[in-house]
Amino acid sequence: MSSESEIPETPPVPENEESSKSVSKKAAKKEAAKQEKLRRRQEAASATAMSSLAVEEEGLLADNYGDVPLNELQSVDNPEAGNWSASVYGKDWTEVGALTEPLKDQEVLIRGRVHTTRPVSGKLTFLVVRERGFTVQCVATLNPDYISRQMVKYVASLNRESIVDIVGVVSVPGAAIKGATQQVEVQVRKLYCVNKAMPTLPINIEDAARSEAEIEKALKEGEQLVRVNQDTRLNYRVLDVRTPANQGIFCIQSQVGAIFRQFLLSEEFVEIHTPKLIAGSSEGGSAVFKLDYKGQPACLAQSPQLHKQMSICGDFGRVFEIGPVFRAENSFTHRHLCEFTGLDVEMEIKKHYSEVMDLVDSLFVAMFDTLNEKCKKELEAVAKQYPFEPLKYKPKTLRLTFEEGLQMLKDAGVEIDPLGDLSTEAERKLGQLVLEKYNTEFYILHRYPLAVRPFYTMPCHDNPLYSNSFDVFIRGEEIISGAQRVHVPELIAERAQACGIDVETITTYIDSFRYGAPPHGGFGVGLERVVMLFCGLNNIRKTSLFPRDPLRITP
Repeated sequence: MSSESEIPETPPVPENEESSKSVSKKAAKKEAAKQEKLRRRQEAASATAMSSLAVEEEGLLADNYGDVPLNELQSVDNPEAGNWSASVYGKDWTEVGALTEPLKDQEVLIRGRVHTTRPVSGKLTFLVVRERGFTVQCVATLNPDYISRQMVKYVASLNRESIVDIVGVVSVPGAAIKGATQQVEVQVRKLYCVNKAMPTLPINIEDAARSEAEIEKALKEGEQLVRVNQDTRLNYRVLDVRTPANQGIFCIQSQVGAIFRQFLLSEEFVEIHTPKLIAGSSEGGSAVFKLDYKGQPACLAQSPQLHKQMSICGDFGRVFEIGPVFRAENSFTHRHLCEFTGLDVEMEIKKHYSEVMDLVDSLFVAMFDTLNEKCKKELEAVAKQYPFEPLKYKPKTLRLTFEEGLQMLKDAGVEIDPLGDLSTEAERKLGQLVLEKYNTEFYILHRYPLAVRPFYTMPCHDNPLYSNSFDVFIRGEEIISGAQRVHVPELIAERAQACGIDVETITTYIDSFRYGAPPHGGFGVGLERVVMLFCGLNNIRKTSLFPRDPLRITP
């Protein structure tokens, strides 16, 4: 027996068992690969099926949305011209402002601008549509009968300010809608883009509609909001006027013109239209736009003054005009323009020039009453962006003589030349004093010094240094100038020469009084200034659609 320890040998693995383990591993790998391949095939098949379903769905619903081809918008009276034509042909349009709860569950057809879009998911997008200051929330939700995923995506991609037509059903949500004026929703069924706006606009309507108070509040909270300055607004005025406040301003302006016209027509006035190209200046002075008229010197009319007086001489009795007025003054103030819309009146006087002031009184009190009654929503829209207090005025308008006004100023420590005109500061101070004493912001000041009035103004019978004239004020600013006119040709010629006017350029005007002229008087008022002061605005450019001042002649 050996002395060394014996180490037992490991029994050998049978050859067939080693081979079996190797085969088992290979089979497992092969099976796993087979299963993975099968899984991928199933996923691909599923994706193909889903894609086919989406294509099929899109094919069925594709007619419910898209850009409207130009040929359909060329006044084609054919419902088969295209998808849009088929959807709107023969249907009544509903204004966004008319979308209210009584229309619940009714199908409507609306047109408006894309105010905002808010994609929530691939199945849902909210769209706010705006029309003339009114907004409504529209909902595009995935629906197998109407709306595909691609349509939801299309709605989400619309640029702001694009014009869209929507067919949908009115619904009433359970909670108040904060982002729209209308407290209903439109469940979109069809949507067509009539005209696309560019992706990036020079100014955003939301920014342009923001009040100073909102901007200041955000600054205090550490947030900086965009402030759109006046020049930028005017450069892109076509966008700026889309804000609710501006929509309100120009609707109010439209009402002022309509009330002026309707009131005067009811008082037996005749509307006239006088030339704006004249041979001489209508007011005197150098502030005229001169031009060449076929080789003859001419200018743009500073007012219809001479021709409305000539119309009285032509036996119309009572006339008025609404038209453009041109002033070439280099006035860089908040209340002057080089072109504005004049509201002018001229009428026969039976006994006293107070008859003209009586008309001013009744006309403007009626105007203010009507604006407050008919333009409540518009005034609210203006006040939301530009806060103001309603105008204070009396049923019977206050009248003060120029001398009485001067005495009020003198008592308040303000000295004024008794034969001079009131400065802007003096007018404001007097307006403040009148408000404190009489509780009115609308009043008439009459018997102005003759030296500060136009050449055609009638002197007072008891003091030739004063005149039968008047100005009317709103919130301490002058809006109306009026007077009894001189109807005696010799005195007109004398006054014209005294004011530096070449009598030869107004001979036809003076001659019209040689044929017999009745005593008469009238007044003129700037449309833009009336709206500016009624709404308590700080700049007349806000009430001029496309302002013309010494620095601006576009857009």
